[in-house]
Amino acid sequence: MRIHQGRGTAVAAVFLAAFLVSCSASPEAGSERKPTASEQPANVAAAAEPEAQEPLPTPVEKVRDAFATLQATLGDTCTPGNCDYFLGRVNDELTGLDEAMKADPKGPGHFKQPLAWMSALQETLGDDTSTANLEKHRSELIGVRDKINTWMQDHPDDYR
Repeated sequence: MRIHQGRGTAVAAVFLAAFLVSCSASPEAGSERKPTASEQPANVAAAAEPEAQEPLPTPVEKVRDAFATLQATLGDTCTPGNCDYFLGRVNDELTGLDEAMKADPKGPGHFKQPLAWMSALQETLGDDTSTANLEKHRSELIGVRDKINTWMQDHPDDYR
């Protein structure tokens, strides 16, 4: 048994030595092995690293789709227990439509009036989209939604 362990240890040592020699040996002519980044000069190693890529932008909704979701709020109203959801949804839908109009191939100039109304509303609301602030400015919020609905009805090519 002792002889077998000795042979096993000797065989393992031979394999380990062969492995270490092959890892540290310099490449021979015609060898397929390429130097690792740590073996390359610093400027070459840095150039080989891929550049950090910015994440892909989230696609903006089309105007017709954003308008359709805004129109879906036309039948809703502020009712007890629903007002915070309703006002938040109208605000979110107007924000989405604002982004869609700005990104539309026709350009923001085509949507000058609706964008101006939404800009004025955002100025009024500021960064406060709390229920209390939306409730405070409910008439402006609903008014902008209704004006945009009327404007879009006169521009069917933008939502069909």
